[in-house]
Amino acid sequence: MLPVPSTMTEMWTTMGSTIASFMFLWAIVRQYCPYEVRRYFEKYTHRIMGFFYPYIKISIHEFTGDRLKRSEAYVAVEAYLSANSSKTAKRLKAEMGKDSNNLVLSMDEYERVTDEFRGAKVWWVASKVVSPTRGMSYYPEHEKRYYRLTFHKRYREMITGAYLEHVVKEGKEIRVRNRQRKLYTNSPGYKWPSYKQTMWSHIVFEHPATFETMALEPDRKKEIIEDLVTFSRSKEFYARIGKPWKRGYLLYGPPGTGKSTMIAAMANLLNYDVYDLELTAVKDNTELRKLLIETTSKSIIVIEDIDCSLDLTGQRKKKAEKHWEDESEKMDKERKEAKEEGSGSSSSKVTLSGLLNFIDGLWSACGGERLIVFTTNYVEKLDPALIRRGRMDKHIELSYCSFEGFKVLAKNYLNLETHPMFDTVEGLMKEINITPADVAENLMPKSLLDNAENCLSSLIQALEEAKEEAAKKTAEKAAAAKIAEQEETTSKKIEHPIPAKQDAAQSPDKSVTGKPF
Repeated sequence: MLPVPSTMTEMWTTMGSTIASFMFLWAIVRQYCPYEVRRYFEKYTHRIMGFFYPYIKISIHEFTGDRLKRSEAYVAVEAYLSANSSKTAKRLKAEMGKDSNNLVLSMDEYERVTDEFRGAKVWWVASKVVSPTRGMSYYPEHEKRYYRLTFHKRYREMITGAYLEHVVKEGKEIRVRNRQRKLYTNSPGYKWPSYKQTMWSHIVFEHPATFETMALEPDRKKEIIEDLVTFSRSKEFYARIGKPWKRGYLLYGPPGTGKSTMIAAMANLLNYDVYDLELTAVKDNTELRKLLIETTSKSIIVIEDIDCSLDLTGQRKKKAEKHWEDESEKMDKERKEAKEEGSGSSSSKVTLSGLLNFIDGLWSACGGERLIVFTTNYVEKLDPALIRRGRMDKHIELSYCSFEGFKVLAKNYLNLETHPMFDTVEGLMKEINITPADVAENLMPKSLLDNAENCLSSLIQALEEAKEEAAKKTAEKAAAAKIAEQEETTSKKIEHPIPAKQDAAQSPDKSVTGKPF
């Protein structure tokens, strides 16, 4: 072992004594110096150092105000750093993300990472402050976590403006991509939970439908997808034209044509939540408005079979065709029903006006990036005011299955792109209407022994039976029409008989041949 120079030993001895003396004096100051005096010196010390220290620090705390809700800025920064720190940080912590089944990696306490933005280097540090607990408190102060951003003062304007905006925007997008999407439904008003609890109940949305698996023509799929994607990217456009960022879709067609599947495909395409609104469970227009306020952005509000929801879809009468007596009886009946509802009935009092305001009134502007979707089997029953452009902006008819739709289903169910039996199916589908649901049911293998030929034969048989049934119904209708026509002709003859010749009927003896000579 080499001997240490005496000068080096003396230097370390002097440094140790100095540090020990400083620590002793600091302990004395903390023990006996009043808190206000220490804060006064600290304040001016930081101010003096600020003239020489070239870096700026920004702290983003987890909780602000009354600590009832996490700061949105903190959550966005946490998501942003979780995507960037996992590649560079050496100490990470793993947590289950909120509304997610996946582990989320984030910076551990006091870990430091570096980020760059437009040539400027910044540093993020995850820190916390542990407050002392109060002796008799049932709610002790927990640790207060925060992120601290450090950067050079020459980049002040860019970091406080563009960079922080970039961090928040990227963080929100990451949270949306990682979140677990939900399917919501509303409960009757009397079942709503206590204060500050949501009016919606939910489950995880796991519907697998996509536009690729839907039985639609490729051109129609492309048109609908482009419309949806354009809407999701048009935030600035809607702000520029002065309209709320929402869009209405009306899906109509016979039962079994894929209206509900279309909604699931829309949600999966745009990564939106789904709110399935049951109008019959809503007490009145006020509660309908409250439900709207509870919905979030990036969501689809759905009212299925709106022609069956309450008595608000029939066309409003343009002329008063009833007598005053009938109107009086109707008013008396409505008063009686209103009394019954007020006395404890659970019937909904949502009106057409309330629903129209829900769709495009002032309250519809709360939130953004929202789709409103109505479905119906009988579009002719709906009030024109309910489905006009501006409320239901795009009308999508989902009709019977076409041959192009059949090929999509054959690919999905049988993994077939072509088959000799396809020509027979195409010929039958040109003559008979069949829904995609019926086609899918016949293509579904019923046992492990079923193969593609069996399933296609089942579909062909179903089409032939439907063709025979349709021909039978057509013949029955023609026979019924013929009988009705004969009965109508007979009734006309009875009501308007052909007059007999009175001369020949009343005086046959005065005929020319019967004259006496």
